[in-house]
Amino acid sequence: MANVRLLITGMTCGHCQAKVQTALKGVSGVYSAVVDLPDGEAEVDFDDDRVTAAQLIGAVQQAGYGAKLAG
Repeated sequence: MANVRLLITGMTCGHCQAKVQTALKGVSGVYSAVVDLPDGEAEVDFDDDRVTAAQLIGAVQQAGYGAKLAG
């Protein structure tokens, strides 16, 4: 299992937060995704044998938001 923190851009409200969280949880291999609207971050626990950080970023971008690795 792996954990990654993503910086999310473009979120302005609770609906945005929920949309990003749903997009991340919809990726096969994701165990949990918690999106923090005020900090603009997402913390994702996932199976790194089944999904990559790039795929997680892609899911956020597909939902209409920006994402990059934190740190």
